Amino acid sequence: MRVSVALFTADLRVHDNPVLRAALREAERVVPLFVVDTGISRTGFAVPNRAAFLADSLADLDTALRARGGRLVVRTGDVVEETCRVAAETGAGTVHVAGGASRYAVRREDRLRAALAADRRGLWVHDASVTAVPPGALVPAGKDHFAVFTPYFRRWEGFSVRGVLPAPARVPVAEVRLAGLRSAEVHSAEVRSAGLPRAESLAPGPVSPGLPAGGESEGRRRLRSWLAGPLARYADLHDDLAADATSRLSPYLHFGCLSPVELLERVRAHGGPGAHAFVRQLAWRDFHHQVLAARPDAARHDYRPRHDRWRRNAEEIRAWQEGRTGYPVVDAAMRQLRYEGWMPGRARLLTASFLTKTLCADWRVGAGYFLELLVDGDIANNQLNWQWMAGTGTDTRPNRVLNPLVQARRFDPGGEYVRRWLPESR
Repeated sequence: MRVSVALFTADLRVHDNPVLRAALREAERVVPLFVVDTGISRTGFAVPNRAAFLADSLADLDTALRARGGRLVVRTGDVVEETCRVAAETGAGTVHVAGGASRYAVRREDRLRAALAADRRGLWVHDASVTAVPPGALVPAGKDHFAVFTPYFRRWEGFSVRGVLPAPARVPVAEVRLAGLRSAEVHSAEVRSAGLPRAESLAPGPVSPGLPAGGESEGRRRLRSWLAGPLARYADLHDDLAADATSRLSPYLHFGCLSPVELLERVRAHGGPGAHAFVRQLAWRDFHHQVLAARPDAARHDYRPRHDRWRRNAEEIRAWQEGRTGYPVVDAAMRQLRYEGWMPGRARLLTASFLTKTLCADWRVGAGYFLELLVDGDIANNQLNWQWMAGTGTDTRPNRVLNPLVQARRFDPGGEYVRRWLPESR
């Protein structure tokens, strides 16, 4: 009996999941596997907000698999070692995994491919799972990636995206075959699995009080609500801080609870100015992933060095973090970040501009703080948005400054957003 492993990483869903569908198509039985990666804790990427969302998402994924006759197998340790161990225990010939853009993900794939090959097993990497358009699918002549968004977007709009895959009706899970005391006896047993992880075991510490619930079920509920009404006015209101008119789907995209391909298809089918504006934001997400895939050093180093002399005033940075700068719209945004583990794109840009252009602090300080709190903290989008605002990234206007007073007048003219997050200003 053929067996394959579906290794879940940033694709915690059963709908439109190329990894799961390919594993089921190839074999009679599969092992839906998630490895709690102990290496992540050494990178500093495991933080309470994302740990809580991840725990929700894994529990929801397990429920969805059980409704289809399966279950999620959970292991803890090194992803490569545990995946190879599961493959050996079940006799799996292949492992399927979603492709990643970060250096960490690429190295993990390389290590996994080599380890499986040494045991005469194969690895299939599915690129159209985390992004709508795979990172290397669009390249300008003579270059390995697009460095400017507008020409990338023109090509991206015309790209033939793969079709949306239905959720499987059944997920038959493989078993471990054990030899008995007599050679003629062969027993089967369930694949060993740890319990579903709890948030505090993944990353101990306080969670933002307003953190959203994780999981595919919640993500799809929010998507239905978004498509049913707010999307129509997205073009007019997405930068309006008081309106709170963004989709809030970014955490579900980050963890793969929602498919970017399915989201793109459903938004395009909706049509209208709001849909076009939202599609453009999905393209920005793919743009940043293709930049990071080609330039993995951009996660830590200037994409376009400006030889800036950054200041490091610890008290100013602490005031920015705690929402005590004295600029109400900046402070309101930072208070929202601490309370919800999230903030809208416009707020991210204006707070990043204030830190890098007004306080002249290194963008890495701000990017690191955002990653400590953002539930949708994504290396590609977070780091490259910070570089864009700092003038070291892909922005063709590196000296761009977002004046916080002008931003407040434009995007919170009645002061409602400020009053919501700064009660002392009421």
